[in-house]
Amino acid sequence: MCIGVPGKIVAVGESIHEPAWVEINAIKRQINLSLVCENSPQELLGCWVLVHVGFAMSIIDEDEAGNIMEILKKISGEAIIP
Repeated sequence: MCIGVPGKIVAVGESIHEPAWVEINAIKRQINLSLVCENSPQELLGCWVLVHVGFAMSIIDEDEAGNIMEILKKISGEAIIP
């Protein structure tokens, strides 16, 4: 089973070849934007994405991110910490 965890993009490089940073439950992690970036990575700053094994898999809205985190917390019985 694969699970994507919501993260908010807080920093990006100059191109998709440079890592971006997302924040997931107050923890920052490096990710790759190449699967979701169509133009400039700067356009994705502040966006929410589903992250799986270091890759942003899809862009989601803030409400969907919150709903997914609540579901993951209920499933795990505790906060999801990457």
